Amino acid sequence: MLATEDLALVRGGREVISGLSLALAPGRIVALVGPNGAGKSSLLMGLAGLIAPARGSVSLDGEVLAGLSPKARARALGYLPQEGALAWDVAVEVLVALGRLPWGDRGSAAIEAALGALDLLHLRRRPVSALSGGERARALLARVLAGEPRWILADEPLAALDLAHQLALLAHLRACADAGQGVVMVLHDLALAMNHADHVVVLDEGRLAAQGPPAEALTEEVIARVWSVRAHWLGPPGARALVSTGLP
Repeated sequence: MLATEDLALVRGGREVISGLSLALAPGRIVALVGPNGAGKSSLLMGLAGLIAPARGSVSLDGEVLAGLSPKARARALGYLPQEGALAWDVAVEVLVALGRLPWGDRGSAAIEAALGALDLLHLRRRPVSALSGGERARALLARVLAGEPRWILADEPLAALDLAHQLALLAHLRACADAGQGVVMVLHDLALAMNHADHVVVLDEGRLAAQGPPAEALTEEVIARVWSVRAHWLGPPGARALVSTGLP
């Protein structure tokens, strides 16, 4: 269980998350959604232990995250930032292999599985500087997957991907969740959250606006209140589309 208790996070001298209590179970895909500036990326960094709480706590399986060693935290939590900086122009397979650093081994089977899952086997020897934006995004996520974390924390992992690779990645994350890993990802596309998440957390100005199964957390009323947009859902469960009818 990855949980927060009355969590407050401060960035740039401003409180970006306020009084947030969550209990996220493994084996599910959790979507963090909300308007720009709602605190989604900050919350994900807090869950990864990259921002110390100003108040409250983050815990993993009942143990306060701050009490874990850096190695234990790195083994348990795989974090993908929105924009990954690369210090060296290495080959794709070398970049992905860095995901094994917390374990101190080469983990060749895990590396091969991550390369295959992200459709990178044919690019394994290409330098990352020669990758397209979407290829680079897949390589950075493969580095996270190669570490075989218990939790995958990904900030907008679909943003740079074309439709086919979006669907392939969502299928792989579903397989990860079905195998018992926890998956928490920031999404802006509410239809993707509705159709692919098991649990949705809606943030608004750093506070919890709604949470629950997608159909309960992303009602038309919640969308109108949080995003200030009139919209309605069309289609059957699992293939729903959000149609906007304008501003209130």
